Amino acid sequence: MSVVDWGVIYEYREMFIRGVGYTILFTSVGVFMGTILGLLFGLGRLSKNPILRWPSVAYITVFRGTPLFVQILLIHYAAIPEIWGLFSEEPPSVVFSGFVVLSLNAGAYIAEIFRAGIRSIDRGQMEAARSLGMNHGQAMRYVILPQAFKRMIPPLGNEFIALLKDSSLLAVIAAPELTYAGNATAKSTFARWESYLTMAAIYLVLTLLISRFVTYLEKRFATE
Repeated sequence: MSVVDWGVIYEYREMFIRGVGYTILFTSVGVFMGTILGLLFGLGRLSKNPILRWPSVAYITVFRGTPLFVQILLIHYAAIPEIWGLFSEEPPSVVFSGFVVLSLNAGAYIAEIFRAGIRSIDRGQMEAARSLGMNHGQAMRYVILPQAFKRMIPPLGNEFIALLKDSSLLAVIAAPELTYAGNATAKSTFARWESYLTMAAIYLVLTLLISRFVTYLEKRFATE
């Protein structure tokens, strides 16, 4: 049995710190852009206009129905190079690809969260807002969405945690996030237990912190 040497982790601490930073960055950008996409496509999914509805349904179905791993390969190695090549001869960065993939993937799931949250609000709320002279957009912005958002906090928190863990798949394209850092350390030093346990512990800490923050938001909005 090999001797455990935690000094290896200290020697490679900069790689792990960088990996944590990129993991948080990938997740944050993915959730932020995914929320914008989710709102747009969630509203499109609820629209009675087929021009808005069917593209939204197609987008949500494709990204929810295919593995994120496959999406990473398809977007980084096929879609982005084709589009990127129209504007630049330089290959696209793995960081940019990571942002695009996670944003598109998160957007599909968050769209369903928005759809479910909006539908959970009683129809009488919309009718009451319209009777006060608001148009549909104003009623949605000032009446429906604020109420729906409170109910969407738990599933949005779950999506944040899921995306944080799923960002580890970006290691397949050598994105410099935490899994890539842990795996690179293990291969360079053969300190597999130390590298992988450290990586797992960091993911656990990050998910626990997000869970605590989501719980705080739930309590905060529950009292308003």
